[in-house]
Amino acid sequence: MRPDQGHRVADEEKRYYSLVKRAFGTLAPVYDIFVTPMSGLRDRVVRFADVKPGSRILDVGTGTGKQAFAFAKLGYEVVGVDLSDAMLRVASRKNTYKNATFSVADATNLPFPDAGFDVACTSFVIHTMPLTIREKALKEMVRVTRRGGTVLIVDFALPRNRVHRLLVYSLIIWSV
Repeated sequence: MRPDQGHRVADEEKRYYSLVKRAFGTLAPVYDIFVTPMSGLRDRVVRFADVKPGSRILDVGTGTGKQAFAFAKLGYEVVGVDLSDAMLRVASRKNTYKNATFSVADATNLPFPDAGFDVACTSFVIHTMPLTIREKALKEMVRVTRRGGTVLIVDFALPRNRVHRLLVYSLIIWSV
């Protein structure tokens, strides 16, 4: 990597972290209203994951905890992490499960030992990350997932129609 590329990457990462904290600090109180249409998807993700009884789940970018709660209500031990204190405060207020905990953590430097989880999941987070952060986060998710475990990534798929794809892509770029 050329020195100027390193500075550009560092600046991009700083802007990303700053944007995440500002945007989700503002959106946290109303975030669940926006994601209500995806509520049924959370249970489908749990069924798709085919998690074994007694499994330990890590939900990276947990936000207000919707995916974590979908796992927790079936009795799995769930740890949800996110960069946003504000989002985690909402998750903690909503949490009625003794088997779900939440803490602030950076996906690129997870504070967990190697192979500590049976499943590492992230939902609707990866698309917002710059490539350098995305790569680090995915490596960390693999690191904390036991051998033979599952790394599960749930995110948007672009429509096949070129015009619709352009509209969705523009919306995603605008929101980041």
